[in-house]
Amino acid sequence: MPELPEMETYRRLLSEKLAGQRVTDVEVTREKTVNLPVESFIQEVQTRTVVAIERRAKFLIFKLDTGKSLLLHLMLGGLMYIFENGEDISRTKQVTITFGKKKLHFIGLRLGYLHLLTAEQLEETLSDLGPEPLAPSLTVETFLERMDKKRGALKTSLVNQKFIAGIGNLYSDEICYHAQLLPMKQTNELTKEDKIRLYNSIQTVLKRGIQLGGYMDIPVYNGDQLTGGYNKHCYVYDLEGEPCKRCGKGIIKDKISSRKTFYCDQCQK
Repeated sequence: MPELPEMETYRRLLSEKLAGQRVTDVEVTREKTVNLPVESFIQEVQTRTVVAIERRAKFLIFKLDTGKSLLLHLMLGGLMYIFENGEDISRTKQVTITFGKKKLHFIGLRLGYLHLLTAEQLEETLSDLGPEPLAPSLTVETFLERMDKKRGALKTSLVNQKFIAGIGNLYSDEICYHAQLLPMKQTNELTKEDKIRLYNSIQTVLKRGIQLGGYMDIPVYNGDQLTGGYNKHCYVYDLEGEPCKRCGKGIIKDKISSRKTFYCDQCQK
């Protein structure tokens, strides 16, 4: 499932291509992907202008000139692709939004969705999310206060969207590795120094993920050289048996709360 760095990469690339563009056509091939009757959805979106594309946690928000927004969650398997000048793709599209010669295809949204919401509905939908991990408001002091209230395994806390929004399975493992903490370690057993190191690792790993374009291995458009760059730079994720980059011991694959988890049991404590 795409996490914060992947969705931030999408936001940046789509903003460059589509922000300020007028929707000239809308096609919905899977009714369950949208939250309105198909004809109503098309009528509300077609001819509108996407004034901005924003991100909140793992969501993308396409702001329309009507004051309403399209809220996207890709879930498992979802992706987007922009085709220009008559290009196409053989995969089934759940929704296609056309901007003149550009077509934005939403693909693989069997579990994901694209909902049209008012400002009030959008605020309510996102109201349970925790703070953005890279927001200036999440200072180390604020983070320590939030950590003091947490119980349970460290990884479980990191992927809890009500605690901090945007971190998922991959980056939780990468953060724990960078902080030299075992993902199954209980949060109430962490020292203040551990928590400060964890905070700094969250900042470092997520910024690195964004800089490298996240781990999604399908580009956003023909010629996109950014998307998926993180795949070749993972510390531990999906590297079972590979030597740890710090100590050389083999990376372990385990499960924590039914989530596959990767770590080094020698240099993570």
